[in-house]
Amino acid sequence: MKKIGFIGLGIMGKPMAMNLIKAGYNLTVYDIRPQPVKEVVAAGAKECKSSRDVAAQSEVVITMLPNSPDVKKAVLGANGVLEGAKTGTILIDMSSIAPLVSKEIAAEAQKKSVEMLDAPVSGGEPKAKDGTLAIMVGGKKEVFEKVEDILKVMGSSAVLVGDIGSGNTTKLANQIIVALNIAAMSEAMVLATKAGVDPEKVFQAVRGGLAGSNVLNAKMPLVLDGNFKPGFRIELHIKDLANALDTAHEIGVPVPLTGVVMEIMQALKVDAKAGDDHGGIIQFYEKSAKVGVRRPKK
Repeated sequence: MKKIGFIGLGIMGKPMAMNLIKAGYNLTVYDIRPQPVKEVVAAGAKECKSSRDVAAQSEVVITMLPNSPDVKKAVLGANGVLEGAKTGTILIDMSSIAPLVSKEIAAEAQKKSVEMLDAPVSGGEPKAKDGTLAIMVGGKKEVFEKVEDILKVMGSSAVLVGDIGSGNTTKLANQIIVALNIAAMSEAMVLATKAGVDPEKVFQAVRGGLAGSNVLNAKMPLVLDGNFKPGFRIELHIKDLANALDTAHEIGVPVPLTGVVMEIMQALKVDAKAGDDHGGIIQFYEKSAKVGVRRPKK
C-alpha cells in the first residue's frame, strides 16, 4: 500500500487525512499549526517538520491548502515538496487554486520527474468527514489511475475531467453554481418570509420540484436554525470567485451574476461575517429587507 504524505490539516484537510488513516494507509503529515497535527498523529499518522520531510517519506503527496500562494510555497519554496520528492513521486493538489498556477507548479514538478494532478473537491466539511466529496481531477490518465483508489477513500466520486488545470477550472464552475444557488435561495426565502409565509413550509414545498437542489437541502435547514458555523467560509468562497473572475476575464467570458454575488460577499466581509458559512449569504438580504428567515418559535 502506498505511503502517503498529507500537507494542510484545516477544516477540510484534517477529516480527509483521518479517512486515509481509517482506510489503513501509512500517513505522514505536516501543518504550520500544531493542534490539528496532534489530533491526526493521535489517530495513527506520523508527524513531519516540513513539506520537504513529508515528500521524502512518501510515494504520494497530497496538499490541501487555502490558496495559490500557499501551494506554491509548500511545493516550490524552501523546504518544499520538490526538495524532498523522489523521481516518480505523485503530487495531488486538492486545494482550490487558479488553474494557471496549477499548470505552473506542474511544469516545475515535471523538471524533477514528479507527476502532478490538480484535484479540488466539493462538498464542504460534512462530506469531507464522511468521505463523500466530489473530486474533480486534471492531469494524465495513467497518473490518475495510479491514485484513483486513494481519491475514492476521500470522495464518493473522482472524475478525470482533462489535462492539468482542468480540475480547478471545473471547481471554479462548481463554485459559481453553488454561490448563485445560495444567493437565489436567499433572495427567494427573504421574499417569502417578508410576505408572511413560513419559510420552512416554502422549503418543503419547493424542494421536490425543479427549484430543488443539493445546495437548498444542505443550506436551508441551517439558515432556519440561524446556524452559520462554517462548513465553507465566505472568505474562501470570495477567494474562489476571485479566481473565477480572473480566469473568465483572461479568456474573454462575461460572468455578470458571479460579479454580483462577489459584491454581496464583499459586503458581508465588511460586516465582519467573512468567517461565516457561505450559507450566510442570506444575511445580506435579511439586513436589506429587515427580516429574519428562521423557524417560527413554538
